[in-house]
Amino acid sequence: MQEIRKIVVPVDFQQYTDEIAEYATAMANKLAAKVVFFHVVESKVFYSDFVPTYMPVKDEETIAHAERKMNELVEKNSKTWMGCSGKVKSGDVVDTVVDFAREEGADLIVIGTHGVKGLEKILLGSVAERVVKRAGCAALLYKPKK
Repeated sequence: MQEIRKIVVPVDFQQYTDEIAEYATAMANKLAAKVVFFHVVESKVFYSDFVPTYMPVKDEETIAHAERKMNELVEKNSKTWMGCSGKVKSGDVVDTVVDFAREEGADLIVIGTHGVKGLEKILLGSVAERVVKRAGCAALLYKPKK
């Protein structure tokens, strides 16, 4: 069995981020593994024939905000497990998560799922599901209690 030394935990800073972080750090503590929380600021898509006239927030501001949130998450979880760090990048969520896990040499990805159903899943797909399918390492889906 492969030893798990590094766990990448993609987070979206939404409702269940703290639960997912708590789960991943507890697992890492038992395995003596490092945890890298990872957030992707999604790239904005512009079409050649349409550019919004009003953009309330610039990319730099969005990334700076995400980095502040990441620092808070790492600081909070470092109290229970010292092997935590965090990183923020921008790009396509699925591609960026998969590439980051590969670059970091992750042994495991722990990713939360919101459990979307029906038309929303058909139209949008599940980020977690696509990450699991494309991951170059083991991946664990975590569904928070509702």
